[in-house]
Amino acid sequence: MKRTLLISSSGQSSASLCDILEAEGFGPVTVSGTAFHARETADKEEFDLICINAPLADENGIELSRHFAATTRSGIVIIVPHKNADEVNDMLTQHGVLVIAKPINRHLFHHFLQFTDCFRARMLDMERENRQLKTMVEDMKLIDRAKLLLVTCLNMTEGQAHRYLEKRAMDLRVSRVEVAKQVIQTYQN
Repeated sequence: MKRTLLISSSGQSSASLCDILEAEGFGPVTVSGTAFHARETADKEEFDLICINAPLADENGIELSRHFAATTRSGIVIIVPHKNADEVNDMLTQHGVLVIAKPINRHLFHHFLQFTDCFRARMLDMERENRQLKTMVEDMKLIDRAKLLLVTCLNMTEGQAHRYLEKRAMDLRVSRVEVAKQVIQTYQN
């Protein structure tokens, strides 16, 4: 199940949307009646999907959807009156918010939810890949720093320093990064 935050000022709409969301595998559904309460809730918990049934009692929902798009990793869907859908879509597409016009066509809503879920999965994959790349860059910086220390302190060539780190890592059965950290700790002033 996918944790979902539903923000809706209408109790009747909340019940209907909860039923649809849960039937689509988006649950458990946490319901919030105001933008203020929704912000507090999203600050405490992470959700796979945030669904805003606009307008809300305390705002129109546009700023709230922008806020969630900027501060969460959730898929964001805003449901707006048909007459405002194109205008709201123009405002929110650049923020990665999916705009759905009322009344909701259940079949299309199913596809919108699938799209939102796929988009979120791709975003999380890119985020994970980005973290891995950052880690690799940091590791390379440590290894290069250790090589530089070996070159300057022990008069090794760069090739000798490289081979030293690799051989030491194999002998100790640790990563080159661990050996680099040891070298840095030993030879850094």
